[in-house]
Amino acid sequence: MATTGRPERPHAIGTRVLLDAMAEGDPTETLPLGGLFHGLGDRAFGMLLIAATAPAFIPIPGLAGGLSGPLVMLVGVQLLLRLRQPWLPGPIARRGPRRAMLARLRDILDPWLRRLERLVRPRASPMLDHWAPGIITGLLVFSLGLLLTLPIPFTNYLLAVLLLFFALAFLERDGMLMGVAWLGGAAALIAFGAMSGTAAALLQRWV
Repeated sequence: MATTGRPERPHAIGTRVLLDAMAEGDPTETLPLGGLFHGLGDRAFGMLLIAATAPAFIPIPGLAGGLSGPLVMLVGVQLLLRLRQPWLPGPIARRGPRRAMLARLRDILDPWLRRLERLVRPRASPMLDHWAPGIITGLLVFSLGLLLTLPIPFTNYLLAVLLLFFALAFLERDGMLMGVAWLGGAAALIAFGAMSGTAAALLQRWV
């Protein structure tokens, strides 16, 4: 059972290496989410966010909202509770993305990850370890997951990319990148809030 407390510090493995390992093999094979976390400590939240956002990159209506959104929200709740590593109910832990989906995500991200590898590094650890920034991270991840569940056209990619910034910050132990993810997440929430308010005002005026 997951516990609270100061997270462990496992040996860092690059994000691209982890994605390559998950993508290799039978494309039709399903990788259970519960098996993606072993040995990663609190970096496992990053791995779960990558797996959770992968369906959002597939242009199938309802897939992101039905699969990615609720799982991202679950991650946000667990970050708010300050768990050391993710916990998943049995039925969810036994399910997961196919290797083909992760291979596609790897191919999409590879050019960007190659550039980011020159910039990201373990730093600003309080952004990842202290309880106060952890609360903010959990709230932002939960809110972005909630937006991902809503049937808002043309937003899946944007929200998924923002969530990947959170994932990479966990995986690379980069507190500065987490700060960038905060700014992007907050900007998205403000923008969606303004759009919702405008739409509501127009609807009220029309009625």
